[in-house]
Amino acid sequence: MNNYITAVCAIKNGKVMINDKVDFTNNAAGSDVDFLKSVYLHYQVSYPKFYKMDSLCKLAMVASELLIKTNKITERYKSEDIAIVIANSGSSLEVDTEHQKAISDKVNYFPSPAVFVYTLPNILIGEIAIRNKIKGENTFFIFDKFDAEFMSSYVNSLLNSNKEECCITGWVEFYDNNYEAFLITVEKNKEGNLNITNTKEELTKLYINQAQLAAS
Repeated sequence: MNNYITAVCAIKNGKVMINDKVDFTNNAAGSDVDFLKSVYLHYQVSYPKFYKMDSLCKLAMVASELLIKTNKITERYKSEDIAIVIANSGSSLEVDTEHQKAISDKVNYFPSPAVFVYTLPNILIGEIAIRNKIKGENTFFIFDKFDAEFMSSYVNSLLNSNKEECCITGWVEFYDNNYEAFLITVEKNKEGNLNITNTKEELTKLYINQAQLAAS
């Protein structure tokens, strides 16, 4: 049974790509975190908890926000009919490193609970789910690089099992001044602007196209 990629939001190199075009650019931001804040403000996202999140969650939150705004899946599906499946290669290493520094300093030993709470990569899925009241299956995977074959196969299996009707899936990475978000919605029906069959080949092509847009 075919399932369809219905929308995409990618964030990389100071750019936000929605579906097949660059929608926002800010190369003047002083840091990656400043850039994410500029995206949050530009799209007038209203979610004060954003400022308390670690960088990985901030990236996932704004990307998912724009994806859902584009495709309105939370308006079209019940909360339990939407799944979230995301992967990266670095887990939560950005904040893990910060936490390790805090507990290694015997003179100024002060591990922060606000930092510790983000030392699991699937916390970003929790932030997306809480924000959008999503109650379907959620899973986080760690790979060396984006694995289109696995991701397309896993999501297709999930939807074809009739557990969920729609899935937010993709890749979200933030570590050592490098960030990348590539999130898509996959649905059983052709309900979006793209309506690309969710196969390894099509997903790979879409991922490469978004990277090329970011580099242009």
